[in-house]
Amino acid sequence: MKIFHLSDLHIGKILNGYSLLENQRAVLMQIVREAEKHHPDVILICGDIYDRTVPAGEAYKLLDEFLVALSDIEPKIPVLIIAGNHDSPERLSYADAFLEKHQIYVSVMPPQDKTEYLKKVTLEDEYGPVHFYMLPFLKPGYVRDKACDLDVNTYESAVKLVLDRENIDLNDRNIILSHQFYAGKGQTIETCESEQSVVMAGGLDKISSDVLEDFDYAALGHIHKSQRAGSENIRYCGTPYKYSISEEHHVKSITVVELKEKGAEPEISFLPLHGIQDVRRIKGTLAEVLGKEQQENCHDFVSVTLTDEKEPYHFREQLEEVFDHLLEVRIDNSRTREKLMDTVEEVRVLCPLEAFEQFYETMVGNPMSEAERAVMVHLIEKAEEENA
Repeated sequence: MKIFHLSDLHIGKILNGYSLLENQRAVLMQIVREAEKHHPDVILICGDIYDRTVPAGEAYKLLDEFLVALSDIEPKIPVLIIAGNHDSPERLSYADAFLEKHQIYVSVMPPQDKTEYLKKVTLEDEYGPVHFYMLPFLKPGYVRDKACDLDVNTYESAVKLVLDRENIDLNDRNIILSHQFYAGKGQTIETCESEQSVVMAGGLDKISSDVLEDFDYAALGHIHKSQRAGSENIRYCGTPYKYSISEEHHVKSITVVELKEKGAEPEISFLPLHGIQDVRRIKGTLAEVLGKEQQENCHDFVSVTLTDEKEPYHFREQLEEVFDHLLEVRIDNSRTREKLMDTVEEVRVLCPLEAFEQFYETMVGNPMSEAERAVMVHLIEKAEEENA
């Protein structure tokens, strides 16, 4: 079975004030062409379909355009979509019954009571059935009250609770779609600027990838760089386009998974994706920066660092005459470095959990235990949900 693994489309994303919609359209249509060419048996889209919980109308229109183009491919290719932390479950699930008639399956919430289970889609190939379990983004609070289980106080325990209820037949081939922060034992997951805000301080949302070890392949979303999470068959596919300057050197792609018979390792390959414009850094004197640019790359999204010792006259205006998508301009010379060294370090703004941890240790004289931290995470999440 051939699988296209995608995630984190973030349709409607804005980069430093610039709309990325046309770049996203170009990449999504490239995915359609690759699907026409290679004709996968299924396409998985693992969360963060939109960039905002309330997308703009043009974002809805682009997703519709993408799904219509995929559904026009013959023979039909099933498309499985789960919600990410950026998605509104209500908006993403709109018309889901109609979409299923076109083999587009959407799952936006984990089981809501003890009678519900994960949405499961079963497909067949020459080796037999393949079961796809669709696990949307969840927080402990999403399942704690429904499960009446007081031990569900961490992201890992919440995911384990949901998966343990499924009674998965390990004799068959099973694939999970999930949008969470997973990591292997002792592994450091590479993150970038465009998703750091969704990774909680202290790693409290981190889940051991061991909880997914029973699956023949785990298709993950949430982290924007393509990489494994533990073993090779547990993977983030990354974003299809660069969403921050820190992704300058990322190679964006479709992760292609070839699933063979039960017990065989999945074969992983990649189909490169390219937007209309690249995202990159340039460093040098103003004359060097302006002299290096060529007609074909002056439209890229660029971050410029100028190294002139004397500040050039109207340097921003000169740069904007050449670069029509200038993200930022920084100055790096002996004067700015000296000023930086002389500047008193600013106090970092703490998140609520970090602030309480410092307060607790000051008052009690000992750091918080894991159980105490978990209680605070629950209280903070509950407060955030009420404020939302």
